[in-house]
Amino acid sequence: MLGISLDTLRRWDREGKITTRRDPANRRLVPRSEVDRLRAERGPERLSARNRLAGTVREVRIEGLLAQVVLDVTEPATVVAIITRDAAEALELGPGADATAIVKATSVMIDR
Repeated sequence: MLGISLDTLRRWDREGKITTRRDPANRRLVPRSEVDRLRAERGPERLSARNRLAGTVREVRIEGLLAQVVLDVTEPATVVAIITRDAAEALELGPGADATAIVKATSVMIDR
């Protein structure tokens, strides 16, 4: 829900950035209130700028459950992402729509 790794959670716990408690097996438990607090602090767009490529949708090809989105980004480049059909429809993607490619490790997500 926070979009962080387990290592980050451990570090935040040690640094006091997040409040956790331990269960009988010594696993960290994070209260929902802490998750909500951190999400509110971080806001909806906390990914680093280098991970976001703004651009314009050139093409959306939908076949079955998947959609291929071709995004012309502001650099002289093109990003192609395969996302679910439902996601493409929910984002109302179509030629000329503004969108952002979010690159996270080996995944590319599309956002509007």
